[in-house]
Amino acid sequence: MLVRERKKRRLTQVALAKKLRRPQSFVSNYENGERRIDLVEFMAVARAIGFDPAVFVTELEQIS
Repeated sequence: MLVRERKKRRLTQVALAKKLRRPQSFVSNYENGERRIDLVEFMAVARAIGFDPAVFVTELEQIS
C-alpha cells in the first residue's frame, strides 16, 4: 500500500528518500519487505508522500 501511495503521487524512491533525508535504500528496504518501519517512521513517510495516515490504517484494517 505504501508503494501504491508513493506511485499515485508520481514520486520515485529517490525523491521520497530526499524528502525523508534518508538514503534510497531505506525506502527500497521497507517497500521490499526487507525492513519494517516503526510508527514514527510511518508518520514521516505519510507526511512526505502526502497521505492521511488515519485513512491508510483504516484501509489496511479492511484488507487484513
